[in-house]
Amino acid sequence: MKRVLVVLVVFIVISYGLFEARKLLEGPYITIESPQDGSATSTSLITVVGTAQNIAFLTINDAPSYTDEAGKFVYRYSPPAGYTVLTVGAVDRFGRRASKSISFNVVTYCPARSDLDIP
Repeated sequence: MKRVLVVLVVFIVISYGLFEARKLLEGPYITIESPQDGSATSTSLITVVGTAQNIAFLTINDAPSYTDEAGKFVYRYSPPAGYTVLTVGAVDRFGRRASKSISFNVVTYCPARSDLDIP
């Protein structure tokens, strides 16, 4: 009976340790919430919003960036007109890397609507 109790306690301690270490074992994780991949916009200032978990260093288009305590990042970016690719990269403290890329179009030309009757 004593042996079973000791084995059960050791099993619970090891299981709890693995449960708490799961974030370290997974490596960095990146999500980009906005802008959506493949979207189009006519604004000249883009706000990139997302989260990065389990990171030690974060880059957006190869420029260093920062997160808050919850892992959220906000990056304001003025891309050129046309097709743009934005890449968010992260490295954890063990050197494991992750990256996520999105593409979007910046449209600067909006033709006049012909269905409007202007007196």
